[in-house]
Amino acid sequence: MSSKNLHFVTLLGSLRKASVNGGVARALPALAPEGVKISPLDSVGDFPLYDADVQAAGFPQAAEAMGAAIAAADGVIVVSPEYNYSVPGVLKNAIDWISRLPSAPFRQKPILLQSASPGALGGARMQYHLRQTFVFLDARVFNTPEAMIGGAGGKFDSATGDLTDVGTKEFLSKQLAAFADFARRMN
Repeated sequence: MSSKNLHFVTLLGSLRKASVNGGVARALPALAPEGVKISPLDSVGDFPLYDADVQAAGFPQAAEAMGAAIAAADGVIVVSPEYNYSVPGVLKNAIDWISRLPSAPFRQKPILLQSASPGALGGARMQYHLRQTFVFLDARVFNTPEAMIGGAGGKFDSATGDLTDVGTKEFLSKQLAAFADFARRMN
């Protein structure tokens, strides 16, 4: 396997400061294998609600900037909570805007899905719905191992949302190594 250095970006589907999903996203750079750099994207809260009339007048700067960052990256790591058995509206809104850019930044892009939840399923239903969205966008979603962190309350610092569980960190590190191999094959 090639040892090409890779750059991944994280797309966080939560706005809450002490979000456990934010804790996952913040932990990733330190868990990445050698030769892999991981950087956060801007907030999905920076996008106006999608409206074709707004699009007709021009894409918002937030959509263009995030789309360019995604296009330049070797892969995208989407870390998100599950809201009402599905994708949070702010994340779906950002994806809707980015998907309409003429450059189609998600096309053929390696995508890794991660989620954390206090519940037992760890965001599995959200990931299923997000996979459906990325199929339509012709992205390349990584399959296994999946990261659905259930029982998150005991794995994160309750004040900061930072990931503290050693076993979860080890698992995420292995998942990132497998995703890096996948991204190298796709690129």
